[in-house]
Amino acid sequence: MEFSIRSGAPESAQTGCLVLGVYKGPDAMFEMTRATQLADRAAGVLQRVLTQGDLSCRLGSTLLLRAVEGIKADRVLLVGLGEKAKFGEAAYREAVRAATNVLKDIGAKHALLALCELKIGRRTSAWNVRHAVLSVRDALYRFDQLKSGKAPAAPALSHIALFVGTQPAGAQAQSALKEAIATADGVDLARTLGNLPSNHCTPTHLAEVAAKMAKDFKLGIEVLERKDLERLGMGSFLSVTRGSREAPKFIVLKHNGGAKKAKPVVLVGKGITFDTGGISLKPAGEMDEMKFDMSGAGSVLGVIRALAGMKARVNVIGLVPACENMPGGLATKPGDIVKALDGQTIEILNTDAEGRLILCDAIAYAKRFEPEAVVDIATLTGACVVALGHVASGLFANDQKLADRVLDAADDAWDRVWQLPLYDEYQEQLRSNFADMANIGGRPAGSVTAACFLSRFAKQLKWAHLDIAGTAWKSGRDKGSTGRPVPLLVRFALQYANR
Repeated sequence: MEFSIRSGAPESAQTGCLVLGVYKGPDAMFEMTRATQLADRAAGVLQRVLTQGDLSCRLGSTLLLRAVEGIKADRVLLVGLGEKAKFGEAAYREAVRAATNVLKDIGAKHALLALCELKIGRRTSAWNVRHAVLSVRDALYRFDQLKSGKAPAAPALSHIALFVGTQPAGAQAQSALKEAIATADGVDLARTLGNLPSNHCTPTHLAEVAAKMAKDFKLGIEVLERKDLERLGMGSFLSVTRGSREAPKFIVLKHNGGAKKAKPVVLVGKGITFDTGGISLKPAGEMDEMKFDMSGAGSVLGVIRALAGMKARVNVIGLVPACENMPGGLATKPGDIVKALDGQTIEILNTDAEGRLILCDAIAYAKRFEPEAVVDIATLTGACVVALGHVASGLFANDQKLADRVLDAADDAWDRVWQLPLYDEYQEQLRSNFADMANIGGRPAGSVTAACFLSRFAKQLKWAHLDIAGTAWKSGRDKGSTGRPVPLLVRFALQYANR
């Protein structure tokens, strides 16, 4: 799929389909800069269609017209925008997705999307361009490479031009387009890694994907093996791998796009390629979805893929501790005590609280890079799903300025988060009679105590934690990876560009 920026008169564009938005109300409007000129040539036809009730104008409704007088496009696709007073970011993205779902089925090879100049509160046209591309790519994404037989034919649609107004497109729109395409590539990578079953997406596979990225984009890479982890003293990470025959991998991937002396941003992604719960075995129902437990790792690789693709001028290091959590004769048992990389000891009361056990060693390892900031991303707790559902990811931080940066990036990316407390009083729940700490703190505030556990390894760091257990994938009919929070993290990393 190719994208471009288009200005001028949309009604004169020679394209397979012109997409126009229509608000719901007594006086339906076409939201275009050159609405008057369009009205002179074609509004009569379109207005008759609207008054006849062929389009409800509710958000996401569509009506396809052919050979409209006064418009050179082969087709005109009208997309309902709902009520103008209620039109916002989510509605804009939904309208673009609805249009894309029609475009991919009608046989048009090219289309002009005249929705990017819609007014959306304080958002700029560059924001509209970025989110149009991301919404189109989201609607076009398919995962069918493991299905037998002939794959369904790809949509004929190969090019979408984004109409930004009558004046020539500026540098901001072009820059937004470049960023959006690279971000969408990163999201697609994260989604595909998440959707792969665990017999395909092993720790070794994640390392191979990282190695290919390093070759393609000239990135720095190091993959630590079991013997390296043992030499370093990553006893917490290694305790999770004991029951599995799959070799653990610790991936260090570096995008050095910024100044040499600029401190890097370190992203740490949980890479449990399958989580049975270990000896604390999970219930069988929906255990297949535990292939998504490496979504934090997938998002880190996706972010670096995006930043490398747009040649972002920022230094970012991705750390991915990857392994399986399996039961077995050598598996870690409840009550075992292990020593982490920084020397702290952990009593493992529940082997299904394994994500924090691999992340804590990775966070401690991040200190050697003297980072500007560290953000870990993990499908960490079901408690976060209970608290926030599937809309917002949970945010914790030991530095409010860092938290505010994440919140700003989340808002800009429309990849939303909600900050939860990290009060010292919660630390008491992690008390152990036999070690420095326990790896669980009981049912109350489970997502908070998990973050408190990680915070003990992030001292002297500006650190934030994203719990994406409720947002990394969807269940039910639309089961599959979402690629979140790649858009958020790309915007976050770009905040440090050119510093």
